[in-house]
Amino acid sequence: MNLERYNYSTVNNFQDFIFYSDGPKGKIKKVIRYTKIRDNPVTYNLAFGDENRAGLISDSVTSNNKDKDMILATVANTINVFCNHYGDHFIYAEGSTPSRTRLYQIGINRLWEEIRKDFMVWGYKNGNWEDFKSNVNYEAFLVKRN
Repeated sequence: MNLERYNYSTVNNFQDFIFYSDGPKGKIKKVIRYTKIRDNPVTYNLAFGDENRAGLISDSVTSNNKDKDMILATVANTINVFCNHYGDHFIYAEGSTPSRTRLYQIGINRLWEEIRKDFMVWGYKNGNWEDFKSNVNYEAFLVKRN
């Protein structure tokens, strides 16, 4: 993907990625964490959010720093780096609330032409996985690098 993104650092053997959102609300520390949730097929959960005072990921905070496309591009870029180290496995993503999942979907829609160059994306709806389509409300997403 050739999208503007934030620089990030990796920790925990390329399973955690840290970067700072920079906008009207200042610099906000963001954390992306990949955790294996299934062995067959190998699937990793993608957790993402602001780091809270306890050092944990808070996925319910809305920082509204006016940089959501750069944040999504940064998250997508870490998928590539993660896959370089762990293989082209499935990555599962779901928002902490339906409205947050909807925000992720809006971001995917907006950047779809770039995303689909590097990734296959599926949406989960009514108990089934289907190829990602615009204007469909999904409950979760699966991503796999091409």
